[in-house]
Amino acid sequence: MKKLLAGLAIVAATFGNACAQPAKPTIILVHGAFADSSSWNGVVAILEKDGYSVVAAANPLRGVKSDAGYVADILASIKSPVILVGHSYGGSVISEAAKGYMNVKALVYVAAFAPDTGETAAQLAGKVPGSTLGPTLAPPVSLSSGGKDLYIQQDKFHEQFAADVSDSKAKLMAAAQRPIADAALNEAQTDAAWKEIPAWFIYGDKDRNIPSEASAFMAARAHSRETIVVKGASHVVMVSNPLPVAKLIEDAATSE
Repeated sequence: MKKLLAGLAIVAATFGNACAQPAKPTIILVHGAFADSSSWNGVVAILEKDGYSVVAAANPLRGVKSDAGYVADILASIKSPVILVGHSYGGSVISEAAKGYMNVKALVYVAAFAPDTGETAAQLAGKVPGSTLGPTLAPPVSLSSGGKDLYIQQDKFHEQFAADVSDSKAKLMAAAQRPIADAALNEAQTDAAWKEIPAWFIYGDKDRNIPSEASAFMAARAHSRETIVVKGASHVVMVSNPLPVAKLIEDAATSE
């Protein structure tokens, strides 16, 4: 009987300790222009293997305020702490969406814009020389509802957007790219959540969309807790280098 009681006590203590462990944050990933949720596949696989719940949101790419509202609706549905991650234009969206949400523990910018209030993604991309995106864009697609959609020319997509991924993968990405409304890249930011929420940054030094000097400026301005520069990485650093991206997200998730 004593052995049985002792065994039960050990089980109860183990169960109690397990219950006392705080739940891991939920990771919400927000893609940017000319990409889709599948761009996070490599990162998702690592995070899920490490026990994190992950949502790769389908960013509408229509406008900063409206896209942020969509992401904010997802935030409102999650009661656990959240790590909010944005790629490229998705950085503008998470900066706007996180404002006022107490469950957002950290922001992670992956080759992403981190605009201040009043700034636009287009302004930040042109802040320093180096972006070669403009000449690679296809003729804008006029929308029946008004406005224009932007795509990268498929034959220029690999070199411009994803130079460090295989040719076969880049072709698939080019064909499946999601267009962004021209107005979205020129819409001024109204909130900059990185002023109140800790931020982490990772980007490649061969990014042809957002010059690395611009990314370094935004990281310094946001007082980045940790900044990783991946040698030789393109704008889609999360596709070509999912491991360091996932590690940085986990660093943010486990930070105090």
